Amino acid sequence: MSVLSGKKIVLGVSGGIAAYKSAPLVRLFIKAGAQVQVVMTPASLDFVTPLTLSTLSKNPVFSSFYNDDENQMWNNHVELGLWADLMVIAPATANTLSKMANGNCDNLLIATYLSAKCPVYFAPAMDLDMYKHPSTLQSLQLLHDFGNIMIPAETGELASGLVGEGRMAEPENIVAFIEHDWAQKLPLRGKKILITAGPTYEPIDPVRFIGNHSSGKMGFECAESAAKLGATVVLVTGPTHLQTHHPAIECIRVTTAEEMYAECVDRFPGVDVAICAAAVADYRPKNSATEKIKKNEANFSLELVKNKDILATLGSQKKQQFLIGFALETENEIANAQLKIQKKNLDLIVLNSLRDEGAGFATATNKVTFISNKGVVEPGELKSKEAVAQDIMTKVMQHYEL
Repeated sequence: MSVLSGKKIVLGVSGGIAAYKSAPLVRLFIKAGAQVQVVMTPASLDFVTPLTLSTLSKNPVFSSFYNDDENQMWNNHVELGLWADLMVIAPATANTLSKMANGNCDNLLIATYLSAKCPVYFAPAMDLDMYKHPSTLQSLQLLHDFGNIMIPAETGELASGLVGEGRMAEPENIVAFIEHDWAQKLPLRGKKILITAGPTYEPIDPVRFIGNHSSGKMGFECAESAAKLGATVVLVTGPTHLQTHHPAIECIRVTTAEEMYAECVDRFPGVDVAICAAAVADYRPKNSATEKIKKNEANFSLELVKNKDILATLGSQKKQQFLIGFALETENEIANAQLKIQKKNLDLIVLNSLRDEGAGFATATNKVTFISNKGVVEPGELKSKEAVAQDIMTKVMQHYEL
């Protein structure tokens, strides 16, 4: 999965022959999983049609401050600038570069650029003499000083017939440049995180097992959130239908608590963070039948033995790791969770209460309370599990002061 997946991109197209490359660029952004809103300068309409870019982006294309129809609908450049996670201006002609550098706001693209609060990338495109002209070099320097990021022009055949520097970077190279730059700036880049998810199934016989209602969704959301922030993730999950999507996630599927214990203990020394979100069975049958148990007796007794405590074991082995546990309680929630922090040597616990509607197993939402080993208690609101996972990653980043 691209780091651009889910990102909102404003693509600015200015008036140069390289505007024909904006169509495959939109397509590549969409393929990467981004949302794209195209803003064109009036001059660019002579080189590529709004219909093409609208069809590829699946959004209307804007090129003026208002729609030229009877409704006179205003195209809000401020909303466009605030909507974007990043802005890309490609091609960026000498004229557009000068306007960006000097704040000459005479079209919707420049107004959107001046309103943007996000990172801005620009890909220059012009003839070689224009590219090296002192006025262009001054514009490039000013834009760099403003914090904008230049995607360097390439060397090749130009529209004039000359060969030299000034050719706009190819769409594939533009996307690769942005992905690499974005990845380098992700806050959890270089961190390795171990996450457990889902239930465990403890076999009674080949057909039956002891388990619970955990879907694994909370752990999977934590894994996706961590990977999107640049971390390398090892996800150890019990039985679940859920799938991972990010290439930075190594998914290890297990069935029993003993299998999960073995994987976690093996992986823990090499990670920076461990988040134990799995609902691990506390007990397992002492003896698991090799054949299906027949329904012969009126009563049936099952002897259980205690499983090894994964979280307590990791806590006892902890060195530099930041260890996060989960607690699902039905009574004396805060007190029980604080006791668990002490007994298992945790840095942070994520407390769920089954008394909170919309929280717990098999739901798309969760309501948690964060409790630190310093005794700080932070109650949260009911949120999607994706949002809760993001909150957990915020705690990780705060720990590393990222």
